[in-house]
Amino acid sequence: MTRIVPNPTARFALALAALAATPLACAQMQSAYSENVLKIGIARYDPHSRTDGVHGIGVPAGADADVGNATTLLLTYERMVTPNIGLEFAFGIPPTIKAKATGSVAFLGDDVLSAKNIAPTAFVNWHLFSPGDAFRPYIGAGLNYTRFTSVKSKLASEAKLGDSYGLALQLGANYAVNRDWGLFASVARLDVKSKLVATGSTVLTTTIDFRPLVYSVGGYWQF
Repeated sequence: MTRIVPNPTARFALALAALAATPLACAQMQSAYSENVLKIGIARYDPHSRTDGVHGIGVPAGADADVGNATTLLLTYERMVTPNIGLEFAFGIPPTIKAKATGSVAFLGDDVLSAKNIAPTAFVNWHLFSPGDAFRPYIGAGLNYTRFTSVKSKLASEAKLGDSYGLALQLGANYAVNRDWGLFASVARLDVKSKLVATGSTVLTTTIDFRPLVYSVGGYWQF
């Protein structure tokens, strides 16, 4: 019998469905309540990357790379299914992340690798206090899916970074200026790990654990 193994995108979709089950059940119990929140802001992608070293024929021992920061526009939609529980989907303009050579190959300098990362993330958020309060902190847990595109390396003619999916946690707060508008700030921790394969005069490989923190600030519209 042939065994069918779902691809990462399918597994991500199935996990989102399971993640949404609990708050959706709450929504059925409180079906009279619903609210939408649209957010727009600036997000700072701050990796705390580490690798298992860069490997390949002719690559000296101790070769490594470090991923730098990036800034992008963040867009978020949240559906409040109860006064305290919301389903949030966060996405944004894919930022370009770059890496510099470190360790025994530090002389190769900056921008040895660049890529755009598309990273939609879904959260289930628990909002503290009451809907009428101006200040409402929240905590969230969910799933992240990251796909890398436009991968380039000045050390190779072809480079690829594998897709990643993992857990996501966030802590944030909303401050209502009035009934419809307000400000927000948040920090999220994403689980992002990818294998790099760069092919040129030799084949370079490494696994990058990005471990990013994403700091976001902006405004929201509630309706």
